[in-house]
Amino acid sequence: MVSQDLLEILRCPACVREREGLLDLVRETWLVCRDCGRKYPIVEDIPVMLIDEGSKWMETPVDDLPVPPPPPA
Repeated sequence: MVSQDLLEILRCPACVREREGLLDLVRETWLVCRDCGRKYPIVEDIPVMLIDEGSKWMETPVDDLPVPPPPPA
């Protein structure tokens, strides 16, 4: 599980320069940006904060996100 301290400081790398880039923890395995909707998987308790990885899941509804997330390609 990702520590609460880390969750409080993480921001969406695509948004943080122009907006807040706040992230919501979803189903303990995804971080979803409130601004742009990118969805970043948490794999083996490590958030994968790559813009390309978050972009892959933008069109996937939150309820359809796989749990556990697949490892990054």
